Amino acid sequence: MHELSIAYSVVEIASQSAREAGATRVNSVHVRLGALSGVVREALEFSYEIACAGTLLEGSTLVVRELPVKVYCAVCQMEVELSSIQLFCCSQCGTPSGDLRQGRELDVESIEVDLPGEDGSGVDVSGEEHGDTGTGDSQRNPEQER
Repeated sequence: MHELSIAYSVVEIASQSAREAGATRVNSVHVRLGALSGVVREALEFSYEIACAGTLLEGSTLVVRELPVKVYCAVCQMEVELSSIQLFCCSQCGTPSGDLRQGRELDVESIEVDLPGEDGSGVDVSGEEHGDTGTGDSQRNPEQER
């Protein structure tokens, strides 16, 4: 179950960002999870609770945004969502495509934290992606992958 090591990486990334923001507590961590990331969502959620124990994230929620697989179809000249991850063909015209545009992501997208002196409602510490979890599957810049 490699999800436990991934969960520890997510906690490390979120902890570092929270400390940099001066947070007193992390309420939630938002991650993007691509359908081809090789990560089982339920196993990651279970592992996350274990990885958070004794940290600034203890008691926080892991919010997972699942991303479908998308490829670029040269015939249709557009990105299309695959109808099945078993068939890398355009869902509009049926043309095979290996130009993967989305689906391998495993990124910390944002964290919600409490800052000193707040009323406890939390602040979203987001912006650019806070980093990938070290799996090498992040697609930060599709142009670099060509």
